[in-house]
Amino acid sequence: MEAEPRRTPIRERFREQVRDDVKTIALEQLADGGAQAISLNAIAKELGVSGPALYRYFANRDELLSSLVVDAYSDLRDALARPVGAGERRAEERGAGENARIRRLARAYRVWAQEQPHRYELLFKPPLPGYDAHSTQISEAGRSLMGVVLGVIDGGSDATTSPLDSAEVLHARSTGAPNFQLAVRVWSRLHGFVSLELGGAYNAMSVDADALFDAEIDVLTDGGEL
Repeated sequence: MEAEPRRTPIRERFREQVRDDVKTIALEQLADGGAQAISLNAIAKELGVSGPALYRYFANRDELLSSLVVDAYSDLRDALARPVGAGERRAEERGAGENARIRRLARAYRVWAQEQPHRYELLFKPPLPGYDAHSTQISEAGRSLMGVVLGVIDGGSDATTSPLDSAEVLHARSTGAPNFQLAVRVWSRLHGFVSLELGGAYNAMSVDADALFDAEIDVLTDGGEL
């Protein structure tokens, strides 16, 4: 007879709840005023506790920012790896395999960025002077996203993507695997497009962003030069 799983101690559940509450308010601050608007003291005031009390949950603002960055990477990764529906599978089967998967990945990437612009910016811009945007924790989260992109290119199944783990990503990078180079180029091109779009560049130039995005995907998937 299997033993019942042990419940998480009340103290640990309370700690996780407080951390989640802190991050929820921090995301609201981020959306309203950018990373510089995030304030542990202001969060403490909203939660009705003292400022020093929150330092039991986050040592400083940088630690809170890192937690937000890792969460954002995780959410974006999940959006890119989300299982497709039957209609999408049929379309993928009619397509050229890898090309159909790259198209789906590109659209999912853009939609997530459009829906979460403040979190997208947090991923790819140092949020504050002196913040370590290349810490082990952040680098690992970034590799997990690259693992999804590589999984798409390597040939995820019809129903889902099979992401590569961190060791596989590092191996692909160190060996100069063609698929790794392609994944970097796909990600770079998507990031360039999305960053310009979120920054308002296309609106300022009266460019049809949807039409341009479709054209960019065609270049990515139909053999054009990147």
